[in-house]
Amino acid sequence: MSKLVQCALIALTLLGGPFSIASAQTAAKSGTAHEVVKEATESVMSLVRAAPEYVDEDPERYYAQVQAILDPVIDFRGFARGVMGPYASSERYRSLDEAGREQLRGQLDRFTEVIRAGLVKTYSKGLLAFGGSRIELSDSADELPDDRRITVTQLIYSDNAQPYVVMYQMGMDKDRTWKLRNMIIESVNLGEIFKNQFEASARKYDGNLDLVIDNWTTAELETTS
Repeated sequence: MSKLVQCALIALTLLGGPFSIASAQTAAKSGTAHEVVKEATESVMSLVRAAPEYVDEDPERYYAQVQAILDPVIDFRGFARGVMGPYASSERYRSLDEAGREQLRGQLDRFTEVIRAGLVKTYSKGLLAFGGSRIELSDSADELPDDRRITVTQLIYSDNAQPYVVMYQMGMDKDRTWKLRNMIIESVNLGEIFKNQFEASARKYDGNLDLVIDNWTTAELETTS
């Protein structure tokens, strides 16, 4: 697994609080986007440092702990809808009859769960290589109280001379909860990678979204660095 993949997982598991679901939810609602990322990173790294003691014997425990960090603050449904692109657009939804709309809602629900499970299962073990990494966060001075969208930049130092750059594209919900919408790792846009994969699969299966979802596998990002 490439270092870029491992950085992607740190990005995916960015939001938590002092390692509890309740504090993750509190941080997402009450803090700035930078504060949410900061607290979450501390939670993730605490999990990573403890995981080697049990992960080989009980990987499901590890996956569940990662999932508990992800769920409160990543907009999985919005991310899945973005990956589906025009197949789940508002325009397409309005063009359908009621039966078609119900089918599309069900497909989006199912794909959301496939994305959710696939990201954790595919990338979680990559986190373990980052237990001793140094992580720095961008300055929060440019974050204004009325901002509803902001990009938070993080530098991850591992064994390379230059740090990996991860950009978290954060958005605020109507209830003023900060959630991850997308991320860019070393100029690689994860949402676009997945969207291209979905479109290619839709062409392969002649637009049959059920077959696309049934055969979905989470793409891994590669790098030559």
